[in-house]
Amino acid sequence: MTRPAPAYGWRVRRDWGRPSRQRLDPATSGYAAVLEAHDRAVAAGEPGYLDPRTGAFVFTAVALAEKGECCEQGCRHCPWVTP
Repeated sequence: MTRPAPAYGWRVRRDWGRPSRQRLDPATSGYAAVLEAHDRAVAAGEPGYLDPRTGAFVFTAVALAEKGECCEQGCRHCPWVTP
């Protein structure tokens, strides 16, 4: 994934392709399945995927990066660091 350009004072997290530990702990059951679903959606150019555990729609890091800044809603794959 190409790292998005910063916008409006927001910086992109160094590991922006993976959810932060605060949003999804790697020890969480099904963590690998979530990452696989995310990566499949990114590869297919989809804006999101259905969470394999809950069925909820989740935006990908790429889709969130295209917004240009954090929406401050606690998105799992948020690529932004608060300015």
